[in-house]
Amino acid sequence: MEILVSLLIGAAAGWLGSVLYKGSGLGLLGNIIVGIIGGPVGYWFLGKIGITLGGGWLGAILTGAIGAIVILFLLNLVIRKK
Repeated sequence: MEILVSLLIGAAAGWLGSVLYKGSGLGLLGNIIVGIIGGPVGYWFLGKIGITLGGGWLGAILTGAIGAIVILFLLNLVIRKK
């Protein structure tokens, strides 16, 4: 059950990150992967600047979305479309 919840939170965070950051679209699977990876990145990034968005699903989705935006920004720096 925890895996399903992590996938759903990752999908929501990745989708929200891709909506807020207008870059190249990665599709559903790409959004899930970016959202799942974005969770720890978001927690690390926000922890470095001393911000917490709280616990629960909403905090996890928002934190993952911030991490996903950071990842999407870095991906768009590395992989530029012509």
